[in-house]
Amino acid sequence: MRPTRRTLLTTAVGAALSGVAAAGCAVPYGSDDRAVPTGTAHARGTGGPGAEPAVASPRDDPAARTALAAAGPAVVTATSFVSGARGREVTMVLVAPAGGARDLPVCLVLHGRGDDARGSVGLLGLDGLLPSVIRAGTPPFALVTLDGGTAYWHRRASGDDPEAMILNEVRPRLAAAGMRTTRLAALGWSMGGYGALLLARRHPDLVVAAAASSPAMWHTYGASAPGAFDSAADFAAHRVLGAGPAPGVAYRIDCGASDPFAAVSREAVTQLQPAEHSLGAGSHNPAYWRSVAPAQLAFVGTALHRMPS
Repeated sequence: MRPTRRTLLTTAVGAALSGVAAAGCAVPYGSDDRAVPTGTAHARGTGGPGAEPAVASPRDDPAARTALAAAGPAVVTATSFVSGARGREVTMVLVAPAGGARDLPVCLVLHGRGDDARGSVGLLGLDGLLPSVIRAGTPPFALVTLDGGTAYWHRRASGDDPEAMILNEVRPRLAAAGMRTTRLAALGWSMGGYGALLLARRHPDLVVAAAASSPAMWHTYGASAPGAFDSAADFAAHRVLGAGPAPGVAYRIDCGASDPFAAVSREAVTQLQPAEHSLGAGSHNPAYWRSVAPAQLAFVGTALHRMPS
């Protein structure tokens, strides 16, 4: 059977993210009807007498591209590659607005403990939320979910290093696919909320904005969740509380009043001085994280587009 244009487009996105064809396997996320064409226009006609004029790509017209991104569904593409930093095969999932992700800034989505890159898309409904926030007026951007395991998004004594994966493997792949990676945003919940705040603290030259839901943080190593840190020294080297805001980073923090991390989230609001926060009703569950996700996406998308192009 001859490949459809839809299949060719999603395969092209996955191949670009993989870096080289042998490095991984790219497949559309979920059913085929969710992997929609990117909307890239093609020239019609040869330019000879009476020929139909070529149609410009929406990428050549920012207003047209924004309109396309707002009107169309998201394109969701999963890509697998072998991560040297993590010592295993990992998956990342690109959620792009209609019109594609090329030339767009990127927000990394860091999952909670027990979640993964594929499940994160459905957990928050990212494929529906991204077009929705763009329709509401946020400039277009792309989302990338990642497999971070249970390492709390930092290097562990085992050698598992999701932070290095982000910096040295994921970021170059996104750049090779044409996305803007000079500065990134980070968004996450629970373990991933901590991870987003940690990435911003350790790399303020890279992270322009961090949005955290129910960030998993503790005051001491002894109070932390089993397996979150290797030792008291590891805990001390990767603190967020007590470190203050990172220079140049815009923060948003959300936590429900019934969440076990509500108290430390209130402390984080005081210490990190976020531009936006909410500490209303809610618990430590996906329903709460979904409820604050639209505001978080609007926040990081706006911050990404304040950057110099």
